[in-house]
Amino acid sequence: MPRVVAEQSKHVGLWDRPSPLVACRWQKNGRRQKPIVCLTLGKNMRVAIVHYWLLGMRGGESVVQSLCRMLPEADIFTLFYDPSRVSETIRSHRVTASYLNPLRRHYRTLLPFMPSALESFDLRGYDLVLSSESGPAKGVLTPSGVRHICYCHTPMRYLWELYPDYLNDWTRSSLKRMLMRPMARDLRLWDFASSARVDRFVANSANIQRRIWKTYRRKSTVVHPPVAVETFFYRPPEDFFLIVSELVSYKRLDYAVRHFSETGRKLRVVGDGPEYRNLKRLAGSAVEFCGRVSAEDLRELYARSRALVMPGEEDFGITMVEALASGKPVIALGCGGACEIVRPDCGILYPSPTKHDLAQALTRFDSVDHEFLPKLLQGWAANFSKARFEANMERILATPDPVTDAVPTPIV
Repeated sequence: MPRVVAEQSKHVGLWDRPSPLVACRWQKNGRRQKPIVCLTLGKNMRVAIVHYWLLGMRGGESVVQSLCRMLPEADIFTLFYDPSRVSETIRSHRVTASYLNPLRRHYRTLLPFMPSALESFDLRGYDLVLSSESGPAKGVLTPSGVRHICYCHTPMRYLWELYPDYLNDWTRSSLKRMLMRPMARDLRLWDFASSARVDRFVANSANIQRRIWKTYRRKSTVVHPPVAVETFFYRPPEDFFLIVSELVSYKRLDYAVRHFSETGRKLRVVGDGPEYRNLKRLAGSAVEFCGRVSAEDLRELYARSRALVMPGEEDFGITMVEALASGKPVIALGCGGACEIVRPDCGILYPSPTKHDLAQALTRFDSVDHEFLPKLLQGWAANFSKARFEANMERILATPDPVTDAVPTPIV
């Protein structure tokens, strides 16, 4: 008997489905009975990792990379795949891309076709499916005996949390807005329905845990994403602040760029994206756009900056942890993941995404800058290490999942 199931044996009821890989038992719960599903990792287990798209190496891809290290024989399924833009660890696995992959240059416009592409993946023969969701991933179809765990970075922002912003503020074409309304409604229905295909949700932060409950009415366990904190280092600060971000509307970089341009404070912006031209038009001589930089150059920029500025709400905020691991404080909008990462002795939070509040936070930072201790910041960042992530995920994999109450009670 597998070790984890043996530990549950005192709760076992009357039914057991024997399998070398999957053990299901009925747990007594007063007059009702719930099945407990526990899947133990074995040598012959087949594991599938499903990720929305592999077109770069950001936070979601770091999670996939850690899962690949934990599960070296796992296969990967993804909507879009560009092997030149992902790590060697990911490339070393067998990667299956969807039928949409030839159109990956236009992936942002293909959302209506993604549900059918996900459902076309053949996951028969797998024992465990791990989906990594920010874009659509959990909507894959799995056989009834397969355990499906979803690591959720966030429910799709453009359908739920930020839909009003995308519809009313960030979509300029009236034709696009007209088409967006019915499309988003249908996709929300599919997304909500597909949440029932997941046996267990794992949230990347308490912020996303609340969002998962609000969106899907599903409970989840918080496991913070992995950060390679040991690779970052401290250097004496130079006279510039740093933003590291994809240049998209919801990151709200516009007011920060305006403020630094108007005040003459030096700011360096690392990242690229569709908002580059708009932000470049707003920027003055004090703002430097660095584009995408190598990992080595990024660590050097963190190390030499005065502080990281985070002007938008983050689901979690890996860049904030990277800054702390470099011994640098964080000046962040006080919502979302920043509330879990930035303690009072690690930086400054400000209340609203405006130039006025950012200006006040920077003024306050000038007066307390000397109070932030690099060693203390690095010590706090160590709590978000890759080792911590992998240990927590191993614990998740070894813990039984209560199956929904909708599963019929067995006939005795």
